[in-house]
Amino acid sequence: MRVLAILLLFFLLLSCSKRQNTNALIGTWKMVYAETLENDSLVVKDLSNTEFIKIINQDHFAFFNQQKESENRFYSGGGSYLLNGNNYYETLSYISKVNLRGHVFPFHIEFRGDTLIQSGIEKVEKANINRKITEKYIKMR
Repeated sequence: MRVLAILLLFFLLLSCSKRQNTNALIGTWKMVYAETLENDSLVVKDLSNTEFIKIINQDHFAFFNQQKESENRFYSGGGSYLLNGNNYYETLSYISKVNLRGHVFPFHIEFRGDTLIQSGIEKVEKANINRKITEKYIKMR
C-alpha cells in the first residue's frame, strides 16, 4: 500500500510539472516588430538600433530595452502576469515611471510557429496613455 501511495504521488507530481511546461509563453523572446496606433497615427518602432527582450517564467515577466552601441536609453520593467486562454494580463510592478506601477495591461496573444504576437489597448489615464499596440517576438534558443 505504501509503494502504491508513493507511485501515485510520483505520477501526480510528474503530471503537474508537465502541465507547467506546456505554457508556450515561458522563455526568452526577442522583439522583431512593434507598432503603436495612437490618435489615428501609426508608428512602427525602429528596431535597427535597439534590442528589446522579454523574459517570461511561470508567473512573472521582465522586459529590457537598450540602444545598441550606447550607454544611454536603457529601460526595463516587470511584474506578474495571468494567462487565461489567449487573454494575457500583465501587472506592471517594477518600472521607473511611478504612475504605471500596479497597472494591469490586458492583451490578446497568439502563436505562429516560434513567433508570439501580442496586441491590445494600453490605457492609463494618470499617465495620459491611450494607444493600441501590436508586438511580435521570436523565441530565443
